[in-house]
Amino acid sequence: MKAKSLQDLGAIRKQVNDAAQAAAIAEAARLEAQRQAEAERHLFTQSIGQVKPIVAKARVFNAPQRPAARPLQQDLDDQAALSESMSDEFDVSTLLDVDDQLSFRRPGIGTDVTRKLRKGEWALQGQLDLHGFRSDEAREALGQFVRDAKRMGWRCVRVVHGKGLGSPGKEPVLKSKVQRWLVQKNEVLAFVQAKPSDGGAGALVVLLGPSKA
Repeated sequence: MKAKSLQDLGAIRKQVNDAAQAAAIAEAARLEAQRQAEAERHLFTQSIGQVKPIVAKARVFNAPQRPAARPLQQDLDDQAALSESMSDEFDVSTLLDVDDQLSFRRPGIGTDVTRKLRKGEWALQGQLDLHGFRSDEAREALGQFVRDAKRMGWRCVRVVHGKGLGSPGKEPVLKSKVQRWLVQKNEVLAFVQAKPSDGGAGALVVLLGPSKA
């Protein structure tokens, strides 16, 4: 910018001085901000004194273990099944084959099935022993056992109910109740009294329907 007069020259000088002053103020502000930042970085050390850093050691990160997934629908189904009615008053006398060893088979199940059960031609895959159970405990345990057996694909199981020798009057109360309960379970196709070597009058061999694919 070329000055045309002394007045213009004075104006130019003033602009230069103003710019230099503004630059100086900005630089001073920058230095002050830098000083404050540095002071803040050392504030902890200035407050408590000199410290010694902890030597870093090798670390192992253990991810928190996620809880196992719960089959909620299955739990609901099981709860509903547990509350299903298996009446102690259910009359099974007309459903049992009357012979020297009482047995049961659903309509459509031939006598050859119960005959094979008696002979032990079906391999036992599981057992429930109800010795020492109260009636309500035995009913719940039996219902759960049948459901678990079906879930695992078992076809032939044994239910030990005892001969009632320890019951008042030595009456096999649980035996007749187990028969009633099993007849009311749709999963049960047939049952027979176990062979002497498998428990005799104190146990039943039960045939379950095939699991659905």
